[in-house]
Amino acid sequence: MNIVVIGGSGLIGRQLATLLRQAGHAVTAASPSSGVNAVTGEGLSEALAGAQVVVDVSNSPSFEDEAVMHFFRASTRNLLDASARAGVAHHVALSVVGSERVPASGYFRAKVAQEALIQEGRVPYTLVRATQFHEFLMSIAHVATEGQTVRLPSAPLQPIAASDVAEALADVAVQAPLNGTCEVAGPEAVPLDQLIRQLFQARQDPREVVSDPGATYFGSPLEGNALIPGPNARIGKVSLAQWLAS
Repeated sequence: MNIVVIGGSGLIGRQLATLLRQAGHAVTAASPSSGVNAVTGEGLSEALAGAQVVVDVSNSPSFEDEAVMHFFRASTRNLLDASARAGVAHHVALSVVGSERVPASGYFRAKVAQEALIQEGRVPYTLVRATQFHEFLMSIAHVATEGQTVRLPSAPLQPIAASDVAEALADVAVQAPLNGTCEVAGPEAVPLDQLIRQLFQARQDPREVVSDPGATYFGSPLEGNALIPGPNARIGKVSLAQWLAS
């Protein structure tokens, strides 16, 4: 297949492009650094010429509410328009498990808006919703740090390795469009505060993690199982302990 990976120079995009090439597919890894900008539309028509599948794993450079909403709305509209003109048969987009359940988050609101545009568009699609990546757990800790104290809620996350996300996307990309959503998640659900304690222990980080039900997740309240997938999620192979050990 001829597959275009939008965001092909990022954490997921690089691994995804490698997996698809190893499977024998022709892959274009597209990003602003290669002259393809989905937000402005620059280079999209040329990159998508002859493409059968487009996989969008791009992410906003800013998580500020207005900026992230503009990024996902503009890039998705441009991608869908260019895909329709090019005759793309399958649009795959990476999204987030539970986005609609954390409405206080501008980032999650933007992902919900992105999903709605894809669902309403003319191109057959599959939405792949993933849980938080192991690779970004330290960022959660940094945002929640005051001095040497990290305040976090005990709501559970089910984090997944980026490599497992890339494998799931590689499988979905070469299958028929679902015109629906599938979920991918890590092997185990663990309270967020415990996850960060485990991370700190492995990294010998001296900061203290305090369980605080009033603490936020990237600035937004997080309650219950908001970011836990449903029962039919594809489960990744790499636990946090295995990822830390590697």
